[in-house]
Amino acid sequence: MKAKIRRVKDNYMTKGLKIVLTIGLLIVFQEISAQSKLNQSSEFQTEIIDSVYSEVFKEYRKFWVKFPDNYNPNSSVKYPVVYLLDGFSLRENLEEIYDNYWGHYLPHMILIGISNKTNRIRDLTTSQIKMRRGQAMNKETGGAENFTQSIEKELIPYIDNKYPTTTYRTLIGHSYAGLFTINMLVNHKHLFQNYIAIDPSLDWDHQKLLKEAKEKLSLESYKGKSLYVSLAAEQLHMWNEEITMDNIMDDASEFTLFARSIIDFSTFATSQKQNGLNFSWKVYNEDLHGTVPLPTMRDGLIFLFKWYQFKSPQKYNNPETKVEELVKLLEKQEEIYSTHFGYPFPPMIEEMFSGYGYMNLEVGQPEKAFMFFKSNIDYYPNSASAYNSMADYYEAQNDITNALRFVKKAAELSNDEYYKNRIQELKNK
Repeated sequence: MKAKIRRVKDNYMTKGLKIVLTIGLLIVFQEISAQSKLNQSSEFQTEIIDSVYSEVFKEYRKFWVKFPDNYNPNSSVKYPVVYLLDGFSLRENLEEIYDNYWGHYLPHMILIGISNKTNRIRDLTTSQIKMRRGQAMNKETGGAENFTQSIEKELIPYIDNKYPTTTYRTLIGHSYAGLFTINMLVNHKHLFQNYIAIDPSLDWDHQKLLKEAKEKLSLESYKGKSLYVSLAAEQLHMWNEEITMDNIMDDASEFTLFARSIIDFSTFATSQKQNGLNFSWKVYNEDLHGTVPLPTMRDGLIFLFKWYQFKSPQKYNNPETKVEELVKLLEKQEEIYSTHFGYPFPPMIEEMFSGYGYMNLEVGQPEKAFMFFKSNIDYYPNSASAYNSMADYYEAQNDITNALRFVKKAAELSNDEYYKNRIQELKNK
């Protein structure tokens, strides 16, 4: 990014500056992200469609992959993963949420959308049934265990071998896929850390999984696991408008079994504090079954990654905060992240290190700027952008020799013409 560095006079260092700093940081943050996308789009695809052959199903199973904005195929950085069932039909929902909330609310992650078009009901349902809601069930059912085996033994190993992933995984499913998601937590909890069950079909097979889940939630440990469940309550009963959240549990008809099952599960899960499950659920009164995925993904991901949200942002924005205090804050943030992810994790994403560095350059605090730029390189040593930011720092200090040194390093890491042109510009100064 071609940064224009300017200094702000001391008489602007007022209380109102904190607001200006926040706004300025967001602008810089957006510019860095936009430039990163522009540079990367010419080098490799950020979204692809892939497939893996399944011995379980004797067919290729299709999925899509979306890389985070800072993804670099030449880097050693690895990412947590979100797996979305019904991935091709719900793709836009997940991408919209992720694109708007990564950074402060969500870490950079790889998104995987699994296709369930071939035989959806078979793959996602947890037991075989012959009747459903008073009608004959003519479709094949009860294949969830086979689908689970395919995910565990075929899909995940393939993805982990081909893409830069970590073992920190999130699973999202809607309706029958929500039923499948809860089954994964209850019976296969080693595969994922986080789960979002969107309007799950827990009424399936006379609430068979619901009953099993109650037993296991009361007896087993789910420490380190998180689950978010939603219920779309716009139409609790197909034709009786008098059924509301206040009286639905008094109704015993088949028409309310779907909603009652979710309420029953969620109420019970809330009561089981001893099992260590991080659980939350929400009733979406204005949503139908078909509209609830979007708001659930938003609220669910924010809940699952609540611990990720950046601590003490005001201190980072406050020009009076000392460098030493900022360093301690970063150390604490790194500890929080590394503890939750289970492996070493940087205290900031690359874009935030750069953003705070430029912000402090603009307000005439080069010592802080240097700390952020240097930390960026320490945590992201294969990032051309990080070295380029340090070059901006040295250029602002009129140290062209060191500015050239860091731009040359950026050029070594990237074939982007911008860095080559900038080397020449600096040589001409």
